[in-house]
Amino acid sequence: MKFNWIRRVWYRVNPKHKDRLFCTIFGTEKYKRYALELYNAINGSNYSDLLDLEIITLTDAVYIKMKNDIAYLVSGTIAVYEHQSSVNKNMPVRGFMYYGELYSKILKRQKAGIYNSALVKIPTPQYIVFYNGTKDYPEHSKQRLSEAFINPRDDNDYEFTATVYNINYGMNKDLMDSCEPLRGYSYFVDRVRTNCRSMPNEKAVDEAVKECIENGILRDVFLEERSAVMLEMLTTFDEKVYEEGLREEGREEGREEERANTEREKKRAERAEAALAAYKAKYGEL
Repeated sequence: MKFNWIRRVWYRVNPKHKDRLFCTIFGTEKYKRYALELYNAINGSNYSDLLDLEIITLTDAVYIKMKNDIAYLVSGTIAVYEHQSSVNKNMPVRGFMYYGELYSKILKRQKAGIYNSALVKIPTPQYIVFYNGTKDYPEHSKQRLSEAFINPRDDNDYEFTATVYNINYGMNKDLMDSCEPLRGYSYFVDRVRTNCRSMPNEKAVDEAVKECIENGILRDVFLEERSAVMLEMLTTFDEKVYEEGLREEGREEGREEERANTEREKKRAERAEAALAAYKAKYGEL
């Protein structure tokens, strides 16, 4: 747990998840029925057997040093669902990296030989971003990988797309009507924000939790996860401060990665020098 002091506000940032509540509701075996509901709402499908959906979220993507929020494997489709409380135009790039790692894991599990001549079939990607920040944003939009290309292309030969849904309360009514858990999550976040205008932070969150329980909104989640929800919301709902904290966290991660790269280069040089010295000792000067 990292502590930061920004704008005279003392708060804690958990760098492992931007929104643990969203991931708890839609990305855990415990509430897998809600995951299936969300998938059905997005795709207009009607899967009812929990075994139809496998949660394959990246929990330790060491290679890319990233973790995605939620990933499902459903009938030949890999659905990666990301939650964002700030507008991020880099989501297609991040998703492209996630999918590379996910496909690698799946192909290894299937022992598929991609170097053989026969075509290896892979699950179809579906990449969704759920936005619930406070800035104005369209109900539904697309972000494309090609928008990040240094040299723009006129064709669509190299494309990867993130579909963004604004899940703030009152937005995307058809989607919310199709997925009660998502509407409940959206309502809860909205109630916390509204309460914060007239109540101390802790009371604002507690009242929103109690209201949801009393009205049967994600009742099972709030009854079982109440303490975790309180902690999560109290550390993240002040989004202006939180986003600034994330930027500082990103800068620190960049500095740490630069130091790690420098250390790797140093060790590589040391190994090269040792190998050269061993060669000289055995065969003499070059």
